[in-house]
Amino acid sequence: MMTASFLDGRARFLGYAGLLPQIFAVLLLSDEGLRWTALAGGFGYAALIFSFLGGVWWGLGISNPHAPRWLYVAGVLPSLISLAAYLPWIFGWSWPGPSLAIIAVCLLISPLVDREMALTLSLPQGWLALRRNLSLGLGALTALLAAATFLIQP
Repeated sequence: MMTASFLDGRARFLGYAGLLPQIFAVLLLSDEGLRWTALAGGFGYAALIFSFLGGVWWGLGISNPHAPRWLYVAGVLPSLISLAAYLPWIFGWSWPGPSLAIIAVCLLISPLVDREMALTLSLPQGWLALRRNLSLGLGALTALLAAATFLIQP
C-alpha cells in the first residue's frame, strides 16, 4: 500500500503535472490556426486519462479480494465511453463539442466512484482528495474546451 508521504510528494506533483497538457490545449484556443489541433488534442488527452482511470479502478478491484463486484464494470466503462465519444469523429458527425462535453461530465462525476470504493476498500491516505482535485481540474478544463466549440469556430 502507498504511504501518505508518497501521496503528499511524487504522486501529488505528477498528478497535478498531468493537468498541464489540458491547460496547454486551452491556451492554444487563442491561436486560430491551432484551434482545431487544441480541441482534438484536448479530447484525446481527456479520453486517454479517463480510460487510464478505469484501469486504476480495475487494478484496485483485482488486487483486493474485498472489492465490490460493480468496480469491475466501473473499471471497463471509461474505455468504452471514450471510444463511443470518439466514434462521431470517425464517422464525420458533429465533433468535437459533444464528445468533449461527454468526457468532461464523466471526469467531473468520476470521484463518486472513488467515494463509493472508499466505503469498502482501504485506500491510501489522501487518495480521495487527490482524485477529486485532479478529476475536477481535468473535467473543468475539458468543459472549457467543449464550451469553446460552441462559442468559437475551430
